Amino acid sequence: MPMKQDELEQLIRQAFPDAAIEIRDLAGDGDHYAAHVVSSAFKGKSRVQQHQMVYSALKGQMGDVLHALALTTGVPQD
Repeated sequence: MPMKQDELEQLIRQAFPDAAIEIRDLAGDGDHYAAHVVSSAFKGKSRVQQHQMVYSALKGQMGDVLHALALTTGVPQD
């Protein structure tokens, strides 16, 4: 069963409460999303570390319920 967009956002929000999150369903199938996540938790982290943090927040759903996630991350601009 595909993951709903609001479920994906909720998992990310639980890990990064301050985050600005934008999610798009790329194929309309609930299986292929693009997410842009901006959080102060990413400060001082490499892009790879930021992405690993988001994947960790998905609690093992990536590759199972969620097939594909095009991910971009960043820190808030002051």
